Parts: sequence; C-alpha cells; structure tokens
Amino acid sequence: MATFIMFGRYSAQAMEGMSAERTVKAEKLAAKFGGKIKAGYAMLGQKDLLIITDFPGVEQAMQASVAFSKMTGIAVTTSPAVTIDEFDKLVAEI
Repeated sequence: MATFIMFGRYSAQAMEGMSAERTVKAEKLAAKFGGKIKAGYAMLGQKDLLIITDFPGVEQAMQASVAFSKMTGIAVTTSPAVTIDEFDKLVAEI
C-alpha cells in the first residue's frame, strides 16, 4: 500500500453536506477502491481538510479522489507521500 495525502477545500455545496454520516461514506468510498483513511484533520487557512490515506496504487488514489469530490462537492488535491526514512533511502540511490 502507498500513502497519499488529500487536501480538501470546501465549496458552498460541500458546507451544506457536512456530517459525521458523510465521513462514514468517505471511509466506505476509500474501501471501494482498495484504500483506507488513516487520519483526517480539519484545518484553517488555504485548505480546509487534510486526509491521510493508503491505496494500492496511483490509479486507485485518483479514482477515489475524483469520486470523493463528486460525492461531497469538496475540491480535492491528492499527492503521493513517503516517510522521511523512505525519502532518505531514495535519494541515497541517486
């Protein structure tokens, strides 16, 4: 499994649909694409949400990102992430 960070920005439509029920739906949606939501945070500033996820690969993360936006109206930006230890190993090979 690979880690992906999803940043979300609420639209007016997304604000209307805020609920704990929507959070459960988002977890089920991640599972539909073979993934899991590891943690989620509400934020202040340029981004409203930070969601840490695991997915089998880029394709599943992309599918979940688009599906999540369609379901919630939240604009989602998804990026792959590696731990600092993994990053150090990657750059050591360069």
